Amino acid sequence: MEVKIKRYTVIFRALANGNRLKIITMLSRDKPGKMSVSQIARALKISLKATSNHLVILKNLDVLEDLGSQGHVFYSVNFAMPEDFRKVISVWI
Repeated sequence: MEVKIKRYTVIFRALANGNRLKIITMLSRDKPGKMSVSQIARALKISLKATSNHLVILKNLDVLEDLGSQGHVFYSVNFAMPEDFRKVISVWI
């Protein structure tokens, strides 16, 4: 039980930031597919550094996948994300 509580605490902390929710929504529903860091930053109207920080958090939780191509990193939703995370975000998207 304690492990499950800790895991959900991590998930809810990650989703407590509106920009992270927007990133997940953009990549899964609004603009499905791959987007570069700069495309995401422009869409959110935030700095590249802030965008990168959000993307790293989501990638470390296996919510996003990245692919480097031609000097750019493109992000997409990891459809094999952990089931607990999938359950939580399914309420949102």
